[in-house]
Amino acid sequence: MARDPQKTRDLILSTALRLFVEKGYFASSIHDIRHAAGLSIGSIYHHFDSKESIASAIYDDLLGRMTSMVEDASGSHMTAKAKCRAIISAMFSMHETDPLTVHFVLHARHREFLPDAPPICSTRPFELMKQIIEEGIASGEIHPIDPVVAGAILFGGAMRLLHLAGDGVLSKPLDFYLDELFEAGWRGISV
Repeated sequence: MARDPQKTRDLILSTALRLFVEKGYFASSIHDIRHAAGLSIGSIYHHFDSKESIASAIYDDLLGRMTSMVEDASGSHMTAKAKCRAIISAMFSMHETDPLTVHFVLHARHREFLPDAPPICSTRPFELMKQIIEEGIASGEIHPIDPVVAGAILFGGAMRLLHLAGDGVLSKPLDFYLDELFEAGWRGISV
């Protein structure tokens, strides 16, 4: 019985993601992915022509998921403050439900193996976050400062907590820290 092509593709991507996070991109081979997924080498090459194309598909998928997360988190809120808090909360939830994805986004040096990909902070989800900051500046919620600086102040602490959670340093779930972290960051940029 033939496998569903989409399920096979998804298996390749999820297996590669796990290996890239556990071993690193350069230490993982197509044969490692094939073996860990329980597939033939032909199945891998039927869907992808190289390890780089697998990494590129993972990267594109993650950016799509992050873009949807930012849009969904901010879509039902009116103020920049509420949108930004919802985004950080969604980032923390993503870590709880899909730590491999968060680890890959935060730790992988994408430009080393995807040299033509834009830097992660220049991608659509991060541009949407910057746009929310710009809207907050325009509405008078946020000090008129460089939006990149305001974004670093507000979202940088959340990124650092995601790193700490991934490293097992935090003694409590990320949501425990959400209000304190967000309020401290918001005070740093709000009017």
